[in-house]
Amino acid sequence: MYEFIQGEIVVLNPAFVVIQTGGIGYSIHISLNTFTSLNKQNQAKLFTHFIVREDAHLLYGFANASERELFRNLLSVNGVGASTALMMLSSLSPDEIVSAIVTDNVHTLKSVKGIGIKTAQRIIIDLKDKVGKVNLPEQILFPENNTIRNEALSALVMLGFTRKDAESALVKVLQENSGASVETVIKLTLKRL
Repeated sequence: MYEFIQGEIVVLNPAFVVIQTGGIGYSIHISLNTFTSLNKQNQAKLFTHFIVREDAHLLYGFANASERELFRNLLSVNGVGASTALMMLSSLSPDEIVSAIVTDNVHTLKSVKGIGIKTAQRIIIDLKDKVGKVNLPEQILFPENNTIRNEALSALVMLGFTRKDAESALVKVLQENSGASVETVIKLTLKRL
């Protein structure tokens, strides 16, 4: 219903923001990630998601459209409501959530308050195909291993493996062996392919 709201920030705290535009003050629930991006600003443009419940009409705001899209994807998972999805986006960055889903990292998702092992597994199963299609910047998954990752990926592709298969196996190897050399990473990845 509302694509975005842009205006003057009247009240800003970690849980919500009040944006005044057109003489109306909109109370909008936000994540800590959005709070951080709005901090020390006088004006804001938030991409919104509007939820109508029997007892309330609620607006949720996000600093960018990709965070809102992730919020909507999380809402599509059975057992994940708006409060839980917002808690996830406050506890982890959107990139960390997507990375955890793509790499089947139940432990990271389970670290969020209110997410148990079954819900974490359900999130991964339901959203892996949806968020896997999103083009993540390469440095998101393992920024400290980006050079090693790129070198190993290039080598695997030159050996004849498809980029998709090589990336999938490589992500798991890097997750389990964060300090390994390029040679070791390639050897371990070859064993998974």
